[in-house]
Amino acid sequence: MFTGIVEEIGVIQKIQRGVKSSVLSIQGNIILGGLKIGDSIAVNGVCLTVESFSKNIFTADVMHETLNRSTIINLKTGSHVNLERAMPANGRFGGHIVSGHIDGIGIITNIKRDDNAIWYTVKTTGKIMNYIVEKGSIAIDGISLTVSDVGTEAFSVSIIPHTAKATILSEKSVGDSVNLENDVVGKYIGKLIGYEQDKMPQSGITKEFLTKFGY
Repeated sequence: MFTGIVEEIGVIQKIQRGVKSSVLSIQGNIILGGLKIGDSIAVNGVCLTVESFSKNIFTADVMHETLNRSTIINLKTGSHVNLERAMPANGRFGGHIVSGHIDGIGIITNIKRDDNAIWYTVKTTGKIMNYIVEKGSIAIDGISLTVSDVGTEAFSVSIIPHTAKATILSEKSVGDSVNLENDVVGKYIGKLIGYEQDKMPQSGITKEFLTKFGY
């Protein structure tokens, strides 16, 4: 489990591409502290397992499903990536619950400055939008962010200067794609009440129902 608080920006040093999979070699510094083979590291929000590591580089396998569902497939040698180690049991919970399992991809449709903040508008699928609420949490490329505005096909977040400096979000442009992970609590609740693929559920709560029970 992760918290969405990016520890550092890493650099893709090498990509070995297979038929339907890849092996990434990623340079980092902070995240290699105390690292062990088998540990989990979120790379742009994607939970990957450390296969090997040296002084400042670790390698991780990326399977077919991950390439299909995330922006990992677009990475190149020299690409910058957000890195976060799995949360220790005695660590600070600075963001929100992030599993590292990407729900889908969004496209940045607008970027605008608002004094010291930067607003990003991201368009995505109805399935993902169903679980996004104003002032709720969303992970964008592994960054824990608060949703500032919600539309029918897109949502917006506003980031502070520290987040811009500490993550790769400041390198993004309109038209770029990003990994999205919905709040896991919302997904479990949605499952329980019967969300469909791209439709909002019918709750059964009507004006007549509320009147009947004294509301």
